[in-house]
Parts: sequence; C-alpha cells; structure tokens
Amino acid sequence: MAFTEEYLPYLLARASHSVSSSFHASLRQWDLSVAEWRVLACLTDVDGLGVGQLADMALMKQPSMTKVLDRMEADGLVRRKATEEDRRRVLIHLTPRGRARVKPVLAAALAHQRERLAPFDEAERALILRALHLLIGEG
Repeated sequence: MAFTEEYLPYLLARASHSVSSSFHASLRQWDLSVAEWRVLACLTDVDGLGVGQLADMALMKQPSMTKVLDRMEADGLVRRKATEEDRRRVLIHLTPRGRARVKPVLAAALAHQRERLAPFDEAERALILRALHLLIGEG
C-alpha cells in the first residue's frame, strides 16, 4: 500500500479539505471569509475567548487573528472587552449582530455535516467524532 494511503497527517489533511472546501465556498453567500466564519463559530457557545485561545481554535496565527478581529469589530460582529479580574486581559465576544449573522451559517454547516456523514450509520458517526476528539486531545 502507498505511504499516503496510510499516513495519518496526510489522510486527515485530505479529509479536511474534502469535507470543508464545498462549505467554505458557500460562505460567500453570507459575505464571510473562512477566517470570519471560524471566529463566529468558535464564539457561538462561549461568552468570550482570549485572542490566543480564539486563534488556536480558529486555526490561525495570532497576528492574523488580530487583523481579522479588527475588521469584524469594525463591522459590529464582535467586541473586545477587558476582564474584571485583569483590565489588561481582553476577551472577544459576539455582538447581537454577530449572533444574527452566524445563525443561518450554523444551520447550513450542520446540514452540510449531516450530508457528509450520511453514508455512515449512527455508531460510525459517533466513532468518527470521538476519534477526532481523541486525536485533538479533547478525549
């Protein structure tokens, strides 16, 4: 068997590209870049994240994240807010406008996920998600 048919990093990268490319192309209809989508998605279920933590979650380097956040804050999608404990520490929060903007995209993302996982039965879907969480170190 060829090396690339069994090499985990290569297979994960191919799978990620295969699964995400069509959805990422559809982001244009909501006037969102992939980076903006990732930021909005990461902030959906939490009330504020630090810039470094958000950059890690959104798969970006911190300087790039700062530029994306500047644009998104200017568009009213996110806001920076100092924490009560340490006024120098800033957390990024979704604004009501950001929540409204991401809501239809989240629904489309879940529909896309259902479509991509449709060939698998429920146990296989659960196993795929569990294996990915374990690989990420969240297991």
